[in-house]
Amino acid sequence: MTKDISVGAGAGLVAALLFGVLLKGSALAILLYLLAPLPILIVGLGWSHRAALAAVVSGALALALFAAPSLSLAFAAYLAIPAWWLAYLALLGRPKADGTADGAIEWYPTGRLLAWVAGTAALAFIAIAVIAAPDYDTFRSQLSTMSRRIVQVQVQRGRIPPPAQNAPSNEAPAGNAERPAEPATPQMQGGEQPKSGTTGETKADETKPDDLASEVADALASAAPAIAAQGLTILFTFYLWAAARIVQISGRLLRPWPDLPSTMMPRSALLVFAAALTLAMVPGYPGALGIALIGAFSAAFALQGLAAFHDRSRGRPGRFALLAGLYVLLFLTQGVAMLALILFGIADTALDRRRPKPHGDA
Repeated sequence: MTKDISVGAGAGLVAALLFGVLLKGSALAILLYLLAPLPILIVGLGWSHRAALAAVVSGALALALFAAPSLSLAFAAYLAIPAWWLAYLALLGRPKADGTADGAIEWYPTGRLLAWVAGTAALAFIAIAVIAAPDYDTFRSQLSTMSRRIVQVQVQRGRIPPPAQNAPSNEAPAGNAERPAEPATPQMQGGEQPKSGTTGETKADETKPDDLASEVADALASAAPAIAAQGLTILFTFYLWAAARIVQISGRLLRPWPDLPSTMMPRSALLVFAAALTLAMVPGYPGALGIALIGAFSAAFALQGLAAFHDRSRGRPGRFALLAGLYVLLFLTQGVAMLALILFGIADTALDRRRPKPHGDA
């Protein structure tokens, strides 16, 4: 046990170093920052969850002493504690109750683990948001500012219409060169000119593109928790898979490698998803949590849909071509095809047709 703690403490220092280089702001620093959870997951899967917990403590203390307490808190809440928790769940097991083999262990199902990955990602995003901005209005203002910058970039690239460029007032509109000039508008009493209705129409036309960009920015700010939690769910899943592979190659993986294509979340995940849709209507951080859960579980259902596609294509002729075509479609559509995978994963969970039936059923 003492060895596990010492190994875990060393892994925590490595994770803290990878997380701390983010302050450099370079491309290499961002790449190293993305690898920060791996040391914690590796010691958690290869040694014990106590080693992963020691990594959390040592890494957080190192950042608090040599960087900043706020950075230490962000490291623990956003990456370190989620990595420890997922490693702990992955190694949960109990003796099989069916008596088929003495000493056989029933390991924590990968479907339940995937559901926890989604929930952990949503909670991690809300945790880092609260740390960065305890007041929700401040957090929302930060999201709006970031969204407007993204929209400005899209306008520059031509993906969103730019503001209309009006011709000077002394130039005739195109196609009206031969139209006779209109008589001068008579002055009103007092020398005032009557208000022209075309001026208000021109101002309305000028504001339409700006309104479109503003609406896109507001929509992006509202969806930001879902987008962030969705990406974090995919990252946590990849981290867990990569760490398990590394530990398996070293021969220290404490559980047998699971059958990943048979992964299927329990039906309770649908209830969480429905509750998240309701929670998203609540103002403040509870609503942001609901939106984050929607994004996180959407990613989890998409991953399950991908696993179901692998599972159902087993033994079929042309399986490699089918899988290759699916991945090419996902790449070419830039994630639009993920909507079909999400719906496929939801249907797979609701219908529950791939789960093995209990013994004795017809």
